Amino acid sequence: MREWDRIIVGIDPGTNIMGYGILGVKRGKPAVIAMGVIQLSKFDSHYLRLGHIFNRVHGILEHYLPDEMALEAPFFGKNVQSMLKLGRAQGVAMAAAISRDISVTEYEPRKIKMSITGNGAAAKEQVQEMLRRILDIPRENLLPQLDASDALAVALCHFYESAKPELSRGPRSWKEFIAKNPGRIK
Repeated sequence: MREWDRIIVGIDPGTNIMGYGILGVKRGKPAVIAMGVIQLSKFDSHYLRLGHIFNRVHGILEHYLPDEMALEAPFFGKNVQSMLKLGRAQGVAMAAAISRDISVTEYEPRKIKMSITGNGAAAKEQVQEMLRRILDIPRENLLPQLDASDALAVALCHFYESAKPELSRGPRSWKEFIAKNPGRIK
């Protein structure tokens, strides 16, 4: 028998450091299983980094056997090349999940911060401190890389969002809206 009712992996995509957080849910209560970072700066080639992301994320998924993956959606920056690289890193993490039939959901950075701190413009340190309090994480278990706590925040945001009634979440696409509301289409 499995210890957890549900396991969520959160990913904070990055091209130098990628964070991951594993959240277990038992009887409706979330708890930290693990969190960490994937160091990518040692690889000179962006393609080698992408390969390493796929292999490490795939290994994490095999080890923890999550039911769902939640990712932070890339934010819009001024450097187009950086955005493209970040999007590729995110896509490779998604591909690892899809290869294991794990559902994937994306959340905007502001939504994640808002769900954890109540402030969509909160600093990474504020997010980490709120996670520490909400999930009762001892200070000595926090990592210096805030990417790990950011990833855990993505997982917790997903836990909160998926606990909301279906009506409050609304449709995820126009196709879903049309399927659920055929009489409203003219």
